[in-house]
Amino acid sequence: MRVVSGALKGRGLKAVPGVSTRPTTDKVKEAIFNMIGPYFKGGTGLDLFAGSGGLGIEGLSRGLEKVIFVDMDRKAIQTIQENIKACGLDEQSEVYRNEASRALKAVKKRDLKFDYIFLDPPYKKQQLIKLMEFITKEHLLKDQGVIVCEHGSEIQLPGKVDRLEQTRHEEYGIIGITIFTYSSEEEGVL
Repeated sequence: MRVVSGALKGRGLKAVPGVSTRPTTDKVKEAIFNMIGPYFKGGTGLDLFAGSGGLGIEGLSRGLEKVIFVDMDRKAIQTIQENIKACGLDEQSEVYRNEASRALKAVKKRDLKFDYIFLDPPYKKQQLIKLMEFITKEHLLKDQGVIVCEHGSEIQLPGKVDRLEQTRHEEYGIIGITIFTYSSEEEGVL
């Protein structure tokens, strides 16, 4: 695993020990950022099932100002912290060990809104939809903010979830990537 592009291009990243997480491959990571960037002039991100932190670190390398990393697994948190330190991203990163829905509630309490949210949970469709509904209900995305969902390729997510509109779907073998864009405007309201 490595940083694919940006300021930290080529920097190696540690994987989480064991088999509890499956890191996003460099090929899929490159495809994701080509769909949503590929580079950024600032902005904030939330890497909610961060694993080794690869997606959030890639976002920082490509120009995001700040990323919050969240994972439940103790080994994952340790790996994220090591990768952030090795990349010199301590000032641009926050790392929390928490369950996803509790982390979103904590984000809401801090009144944070993100430009990009990366959702790569264990492959369960219902969890993705439930998380996206909470994100929209609590307005955790900025207008035109983007959610990147990584899931099993057999899963087809709906075209619309509340104020999230599916804007792209691609498959890479057993991995599906679905991109949603948030609109803070209600349809039909002038």
